[in-house]
Amino acid sequence: MAIQLYAALLQIPGLDAPDKPLSEQIAQLWADTGFMRWPLAFCLVLGLIVIVVKFISLTNKSIKTKKIIQEVDELLTQQRIKEALELTRNTDAPAAKILYAGLERYDEGTERVMKAIENQGLIEMSKLEKGLVVLATLTNIAPLLGFLGTVIGMILAFQSIEAAGEVEATLVAGGIKVALLTTAAGLMIAIPVSIGHNYFVSRIDALVIDMEESAQKMVDTLHQIEMQKNAGA
Repeated sequence: MAIQLYAALLQIPGLDAPDKPLSEQIAQLWADTGFMRWPLAFCLVLGLIVIVVKFISLTNKSIKTKKIIQEVDELLTQQRIKEALELTRNTDAPAAKILYAGLERYDEGTERVMKAIENQGLIEMSKLEKGLVVLATLTNIAPLLGFLGTVIGMILAFQSIEAAGEVEATLVAGGIKVALLTTAAGLMIAIPVSIGHNYFVSRIDALVIDMEESAQKMVDTLHQIEMQKNAGA
């Protein structure tokens, strides 16, 4: 289908789409890619697994975070600190752990609360970013593997020319085909993986902003409660 569209757009004489079914075309491309298909296939499978797992994980954490932030805000507005502490203790959302770290040190003063929030925030941030290094690495490695296949393909093509002692299209076509296919495969893997990586980075940034706003609101509320107690005393 892609070859048919390419031929129709460019109107290249003699460029006809193959009559083979799509499954046979894919199998032929897989075979023509050479031994570089195995590391490229590994990159593709690993990237897809990480993307799916990370998407499910971030979606789940985002839902829990929004819920816990709303519930804690309501409890703190009503100055029900003990209930907020109990709620965050029993929730595994990143925001809950950050808020719990601050609420646990409520009696130690605002500075201790902020320090505890900052420390726990760094820990939760590292957990949220887990897996992104894999996607970033695949984004760089996949094109490099494709270019490596290109170099190997060209070497094979020149070896064929050297062995034959003359230049014929049929001699070099196989090597050049491997070169082009591996380059295309590497880029086709790197592009979606890069998009997935940037998407997750943006989602994590948005989640972190929500947690920071909630933590700051909690600190302000706790400080206000502390000031009221001091004024009453």
